[in-house]
Amino acid sequence: MIQAAPNNEFWGYERESGGAGVRNKVLILPMDRFSNQIAWAVENVVAGVARFITPGDMGKHSKDRDRLFRVVAGLACNPNVHSVLLIGVRADFNYPETRLARVVEFLEQRGKRFEVVMASEHGGMGQATLTAQKIARKMVREAALQRRVPVPLSNLTIGIKCGISDGTSGIAGNPALGAAMDCLVDAGGTVIFSETTEIIGAEAILAERAVDDETRRRILDMVARTEAQARSVGEDIRSINPIPSNIRAGISTLEEKSLGAIAKGGTSTLQGALEYATQPRGNGLHFMDGWMAAHTLIPGLAAAGAQITVFQSGGGDMPFDPPVPAVNPGVVAPTFFMSGNPNLAEKLEIGLDFNSSAVLTGERTLPEIGAEILHALIETASGRLTWGETTNFKDATEVWFDGPFF
Repeated sequence: MIQAAPNNEFWGYERESGGAGVRNKVLILPMDRFSNQIAWAVENVVAGVARFITPGDMGKHSKDRDRLFRVVAGLACNPNVHSVLLIGVRADFNYPETRLARVVEFLEQRGKRFEVVMASEHGGMGQATLTAQKIARKMVREAALQRRVPVPLSNLTIGIKCGISDGTSGIAGNPALGAAMDCLVDAGGTVIFSETTEIIGAEAILAERAVDDETRRRILDMVARTEAQARSVGEDIRSINPIPSNIRAGISTLEEKSLGAIAKGGTSTLQGALEYATQPRGNGLHFMDGWMAAHTLIPGLAAAGAQITVFQSGGGDMPFDPPVPAVNPGVVAPTFFMSGNPNLAEKLEIGLDFNSSAVLTGERTLPEIGAEILHALIETASGRLTWGETTNFKDATEVWFDGPFF
């Protein structure tokens, strides 16, 4: 049992660089695809590290290379990261947007503890691997000395995503999560939700909640851009969404799905509309541009600063024990899995971190269940493992690129 922190606080790791972590990771961060094998070798030898696998910057245009930089630098500066080990072939190997010097400057400006291992300076890949393992072992021992202390909820950023949507999503699951997020925002915390395709049909409602005209314009522009991208390849999002499994599970229209999706963000004023993997400049509720895939979206939320991401699942029309769609794709940030579907909760004995179906059965009101969800998230922030964290499974993570590729 985790000892309760004082009101509106959680037990976190205070960072000299700012903020507080809910985990205490040493991040192994390769700068290029050739260095992924060194990062893999470090993770397989050294306990207590997290590893990112980079897709590299080859064949990508400058905007996508800059997007990769935001993911790499954002993950490194996530408050859950105690320190970072940067690994590369040589310092000038990459394009300017993702070059080591730019990442180093970014970390130095934010006071993040880091070390660098370049194969070119260690006689090749083999010796660089041994050096990286040695440095990583020292870093995890250093990280282990840090202790949790009570920190305000204003230091907590939660990313939220929904998926496998069904009829319970818009009635119980997403509104319950939204009630919890309202409580967090009221306590000074930060919430980031995403999936631009999931707000189409409800974008005008969301835009009306924007704090200013610029945020309102950005939300509408993101939707227009997404629809234009779909049309450029002969698709119309408004006709292909909801997808067949959503329809079989009880969702009838795009508007119904989108209204349910935006409910997970609660009712707070929308403070910002962020590009993918971009950190908000203030607390409160923010929207981040992104597509639906968990293995792309959740790393983007972690790069934006989310210490935990909540995946709110409907359960769909699966007649069996449903798979968990995302175990730990946040690299340095755990995924908290919840649902408002009582059938899923019954089938998924191990894997569900919170069951909000009591709203559906009338046993709890939305404010009551929202408070319970926030309490469970505070426990997770204070050290309780999510079900996903109890496994050694590593999700394949992806970066959301616009393309085209060359």
